Amino acid sequence: MLSSKTSFLKILFTGVTLVSISACEKNDKIEKESTKNVLTARNNEETEIYFFTALANSTQAIIAKSQLAQYKSLEQKTRDISSKIENNQVMLLQEINKISLKKLIVITDIDVPANDDLYKLIDTSYTSFDKVYINSMTRLLYEQIQLLEAISKKTNDSDVSKLAFHYLPLQYKLLLETEKLNELKTIKNTTIIN
Repeated sequence: MLSSKTSFLKILFTGVTLVSISACEKNDKIEKESTKNVLTARNNEETEIYFFTALANSTQAIIAKSQLAQYKSLEQKTRDISSKIENNQVMLLQEINKISLKKLIVITDIDVPANDDLYKLIDTSYTSFDKVYINSMTRLLYEQIQLLEAISKKTNDSDVSKLAFHYLPLQYKLLLETEKLNELKTIKNTTIIN
């Protein structure tokens, strides 16, 4: 009798594990395609869900990396820009949460590739950290700008449009600052080598 219970529990556990793995694989595919889906979703509601999920994931990744930069960076300029970026992203995330709550959109996805990027940044040496961080921020801010521009063209919702039009200039300003800092680091490294 004990053997049949054990066999039953093993089969049940195996079944639950297989279902869980299958569900995780489906969620992973959704996360990877969410940015593309902002432009190709069939209806406004679906578009907004993809938008809020992608933007929230991006914002959380930027906040985590900026907090790390404030701790790990050797350059004061990098710490300053990371603090600015973090403050901007915290405000953006609050707005995302406020609007998504109003629209009854629940954002629960965790973007695994963004976590991998964070772990790589954590493992980066102190000497190359600033360059890697600034490059990462430049890419992530550019991707956020693309998301905000895409949703501003696609949606008719006034709250979402206001969010996009409010944050687009701020994101462009931060992007220009990171690009400028990246250029200064490149010039500085070239001068040291010569």
